[in-house]
Amino acid sequence: MKKIVLLLTTALLVNFSVHAQSKSSVIKINILSPVVRTLSAFYEKPLSETSSFQLGLQYTGARLVGIRYSGFAITPEYRFYLSKTTDAPNGFYVAPFLRYQNLTVRDVDLTTSGTDAKLNTFGGGVLVGRQWLFGRSENVALDLFIGPSYNAGSVNGDDIDVSSGFNGFGLRFGLALGLALE
Repeated sequence: MKKIVLLLTTALLVNFSVHAQSKSSVIKINILSPVVRTLSAFYEKPLSETSSFQLGLQYTGARLVGIRYSGFAITPEYRFYLSKTTDAPNGFYVAPFLRYQNLTVRDVDLTTSGTDAKLNTFGGGVLVGRQWLFGRSENVALDLFIGPSYNAGSVNGDDIDVSSGFNGFGLRFGLALGLALE
């Protein structure tokens, strides 16, 4: 799995360097995610005047109610921009998304060995949001989004209850800040 993340990261960097000459992509970081000891970064590429593709990568080291989660998530989404007055990636949008998570779960309250488990989930949902491009040459991006999600997964390992928050319905939201590349 680490090889896949490395390959995706390399592909994004190559794409970034190839398209840096035209105003055709946005890189962002979710500024709310550090609250839960997580780093979420996004790369958005407009496909037309009314649509774009975004790939999100997330790494977490979160600790919730005596359980530590560490691992990554990959979140591809397709954005439909609804604004008639601006072109993608600027304006209101609706975005269906998928998400794969691969986490190691550890009960930090237990002192016995062998308390690790692997949690893998797959899910999706739909976001509604608004992205603004502003600044002297519209090179600063602010993206506000929210929407329902559903995840289903499995735990392999010791008997650690991690189903709440990772299986079933949830809410995905964020506030991302970034740069629109020219």
